[in-house]
This record gives sequence, C-alpha cells and structure tokens, in this order.
Amino acid sequence: MTGSVRRLNSGGPWEESFGYSRAVQLPNGLVLVSGCTSIVGGEIAAGSPYEQTVTAFGVAIDALKQLGLGAEDVVRTRMYITHARDVDEVGRAHKEIFGAVRPAASMLVVSGFVDPSLVVEVEVEAYRPAGTDGGAE
Repeated sequence: MTGSVRRLNSGGPWEESFGYSRAVQLPNGLVLVSGCTSIVGGEIAAGSPYEQTVTAFGVAIDALKQLGLGAEDVVRTRMYITHARDVDEVGRAHKEIFGAVRPAASMLVVSGFVDPSLVVEVEVEAYRPAGTDGGAE
C-alpha cells in the first residue's frame, strides 16, 4: 500500500458508532494506534490496574501485528489512569512489555473513562521506515 493511508478496524465496541479506526498506518511508516483498554470481545477482560494495562497493550500490539509491526517498533506510548495510586502497577506492566524498547512515554491521571470499571487506557505509536519489509504491503 505504498503511498496511501491504511486503516485497521478491530470490531471494537465504539469504532463504528464513534467513527474511528483501531490503527492508522501512514505512508511514511508511522502507525498510530487509538486508545486501547482491557475490553476484549465486548467485556472487560481483566480487573487490576496491572492486568488491565497488560491486556490494553496486548490489544494495541495485536493491531500492530496486523500491520506487520510489533512491540519492538513502538516509539511512543501514552498511559491514562484514573488513580495516581496505580502508577507503579501500570509502570511495571509497561516495563515488562517495553523495557527493552524504551519508547518515549507519558502517564497521565484523568477523571475517568466511558466505562467506570476501566482504570487504564493506552495509546501506542510505532514506526517502521517506508519500504522496509513489515508484511503490511
């Protein structure tokens, strides 16, 4: 798909009704993954902040894999949490997943999410230079 924007839909509960894509791959090799939570198959798949973070990053990495990229291609992450007390658990999950990659990262405390049982949402940006083999062509 050289020279065009590729949009990936995962069938998430709000993608169609809110009008967004799970991920967007730009011609320059940048991939932007929308906010991901621990909702899998329409239900929250994990409870603790650590578990929700691992699951949410798993959703994001699954989207990257569909575009031929992986965790090793991640250059930026954003973590939104509802309680400052969860910083260590969320940070521990991030380190387990991205410790070797060490992307630029932000963690922000927000007032809440669409579903009040969610305590974390993540965003991921990945990069693979245009023209390199990522399996997305």
